[in-house]
Amino acid sequence: MDPKEKIKQDLNTALKGRKELEVSVLRQLLAAILNKEKEKRFKIKEEKDVQLTDEETMEVISSEAKKRRESIVEFGKGKRQDLVEKEKKELEILEKYLPSQILQNKTWEGEPEQLSEEEIKTLVKVAIEKVGAKEMKDLGKVMQELIPQVKGKADGSLVGKIVKELLTPKE
Repeated sequence: MDPKEKIKQDLNTALKGRKELEVSVLRQLLAAILNKEKEKRFKIKEEKDVQLTDEETMEVISSEAKKRRESIVEFGKGKRQDLVEKEKKELEILEKYLPSQILQNKTWEGEPEQLSEEEIKTLVKVAIEKVGAKEMKDLGKVMQELIPQVKGKADGSLVGKIVKELLTPKE
C-alpha cells in the first residue's frame, strides 16, 4: 500500500473514531500532498492526474513534520505551552508516516532508513574529500554533492550542521 492510500485509510478510521486532532492533521497532510501533485503536474504540463512517487510523498510528510518542529521551538520561545503541546501531538501523528517509524512498524516496505549521525559524518568526510573543500566558503559545493545521497534519509539541517563542524578550522 502506498503512503497516500495508507493516510486516506487512517483518515477514515480517525473520522469513524471521532479523533478531531488526527482528522485535522491527516486532512492537512493530504492537502499538502495534493498541492505537490498539482505543482508536479504544472511543471510537466500534463492534463491528466499525476501521482507522486513514494519518495516525493515522504518529502511532503517530512516537510510537514519540520513545520511542526519549528513551530514547537517558536511557541516555546513565546511561552505558549498550550500551542507547544498541540504541535507536539500533531508531530506525533505525522511521525507515524516518516521512514524511521515506518521501518519499526512495518507499515509499508521499501522506504529508506534514517541515517545515523555517524553515517552522515562519514558521507560528509567523503564529500569534502571529493570536492576538495578546505574552508567554509566551499560549503555549497559539499552540500551539492551530499544532498542527492541523503535526500529523504536524513534531516537537511543536521547534515548542514555536520558539514559546518567539519569545515570549521580547528584551533
